[in-house]
Amino acid sequence: MIDRLKKAFQEASDAIMDQAGSLGENAKERGYQMIEEWLRIFPRMQAYGLEMVNFSLTVALSPSLEVEMRGKHEDFSPERLDEILKENKGSAAMVSVFTTIKSTYSLYRSTANPLNDPLIVRMKIKITPEIKVTIGQAWT
Repeated sequence: MIDRLKKAFQEASDAIMDQAGSLGENAKERGYQMIEEWLRIFPRMQAYGLEMVNFSLTVALSPSLEVEMRGKHEDFSPERLDEILKENKGSAAMVSVFTTIKSTYSLYRSTANPLNDPLIVRMKIKITPEIKVTIGQAWT
């Protein structure tokens, strides 16, 4: 009886391990696909005036890419941001970045503080991407 329980437990454990490995591979593959999609938009972002200053790849169960880009405030007036958003309507990644920049500027202007250089855009590309926009010197 104990041997049968051990065998059933071992079989269940093996099945769970196989399934976890399969899920891990799927997450890894999806992560790399997402990174490849974003790699195609970085040159377009640079054409709009954002310079890539930092690039980092993390290889893990869920791989990620971290990129920091910097720009000049005068290149991203509200009107210019509206143009960029209109030009990139079909690209969810581009729209998410430039909408975040636009929202950050809007919120920052409500503080009535002057814009401090530089404009910093940090992106962490993974299964759920993160975009962080900083006005002025970044904190560590």
